Parts: sequence; C-alpha cells; structure tokens
Amino acid sequence: MSLADLRGSLPEYAKDLRLNLDSVLTEGGAPGLTQKQIAVIALASAIASRYEPLTEAVAEEAAKHANAEELNGARAAAAIMGMNNVYYRFLHLVGDEEYSTLRAGLRMNVMANPGGDKIDFELASLAVSAINGCGKCLESHEKTLRKHGLSAQPIQSAVRIASVVHAVAVALEQAKAAG
Repeated sequence: MSLADLRGSLPEYAKDLRLNLDSVLTEGGAPGLTQKQIAVIALASAIASRYEPLTEAVAEEAAKHANAEELNGARAAAAIMGMNNVYYRFLHLVGDEEYSTLRAGLRMNVMANPGGDKIDFELASLAVSAINGCGKCLESHEKTLRKHGLSAQPIQSAVRIASVVHAVAVALEQAKAAG
C-alpha cells in the first residue's frame, strides 16, 4: 500500500493528521530540512511508531529521496534509539546518580559511524527519541545538533515529522477498534 493510499485510509476524525502529513513531508512544511533529511527522519519515525504498513509505505517514498546508505542510517537510528531510549530514560527517571557512574555496557558503535551523514543520523535519533519519550536522549541530540550549527527551526521540523508520523501510525492501527 502506498503512502497516498494510507493517507486516504485515515478516518474522517483524523483529517488534521492527513493534512499535517501532506505538509511535514515537504520542504515547505519542514523548514530547514532537505527532502533527503525529511525522508530519513520519516523512515526512522515510522519504524519507531511500529505500524508495518506505514513503515513500508514511508520506506518506499523515502527511497525516492535517499540512497541505501542513508536509509540504513535511518534504520540504525531507530534500532539504537530503541535500546538507548529505554536505558537512558531509566537513568533520568530514577534520579539516583549512582547509576550514572556505572558503565552502561551497551554497544553503540553505530553512533560513531552511522553510514550516512552524521547530522541526518542525529536528526533521526532526535525524532525517535521524541516518539519514545526519552528526555535525556532528546537533550543530548538537540545539543549535538546545535553544536553542529543547526538552528531551532530544522530541529523543530524533525520533531514535527516524528509527531505526525507517530499519530498517523496510531490512528491507522487503531481505526477499526476505534469504530
């Protein structure tokens, strides 16, 4: 099923999501981002949102704007953040500094060499961290992006993409049950 088909499958009560999806997946609706960055962020966000038909449709659309290595960077961001967001959210929410002194003991080699552009990987990681609700990771990726010279606008655009893609996944997945 294509992304256009899925958009059309959104229930009438989710009309705003349809309109927002049309917007945030364009350079005009995602200020500060290139179409390649939008594709990478959307793919990582779809994977993190866990609705397979949407992930497939976004992957098909993303392949029009990013090469295989860049798309693997998006997949890697979703995968590694799936682990890191749980671990670092635990550190943040428990609030006991002793845990921060302990070695994590988790492999994160992909973060040093994500395959694609480091900025794109960071944007995708930020988006996935927003979906997964890890404040510590959000703070870390936002700071890294700012250090690399990004303004607030493209960072906000990445999170807007994540929020819309996630909401679309939930609405589509639950449409039948919601009635």
